Amino acid sequence: MVEWTEFERSTIADIFSKLNYDVAGSNALARCLVVYPWTQRYFGKFGNLYNAAAIMGNPMVAAHGTVVLHGLDKAVKNMDDIKATYAELSVLHSEKLHVDPDNFKLLADCLTIVVASQMGSAFTPQVQAALQKFLAVVVSSLGRQYH
Repeated sequence: MVEWTEFERSTIADIFSKLNYDVAGSNALARCLVVYPWTQRYFGKFGNLYNAAAIMGNPMVAAHGTVVLHGLDKAVKNMDDIKATYAELSVLHSEKLHVDPDNFKLLADCLTIVVASQMGSAFTPQVQAALQKFLAVVVSSLGRQYH
């Protein structure tokens, strides 16, 4: 079980309360697909992913990025049991979708960059540490089925 400080809890809640899920989710997933092109193999049904402009303008990428952030919202609301919160998603990604669990970390890194760019100077080292701890727990929980 992860121990959360009050600062971490309030920081994570604050970040997600201020995020525009449509924008941040779309930007994070698009960034991941552009920067790490091998991740595109899981999105074959999304149509044109041939270059950065196509990815950034792809409505299916945008929609799925929003879904991802709403999925993270579940973890924000269940910070004391993220592992159980993502048990079914871990099974889905492992057994049905066969997603390489390293990709969860790549997407988390991209989301960190998007959040940092939106928060500007409010994205202090302490805020970054809280967000990265939260995302690391989510990544670990999503990868649990693989172990």
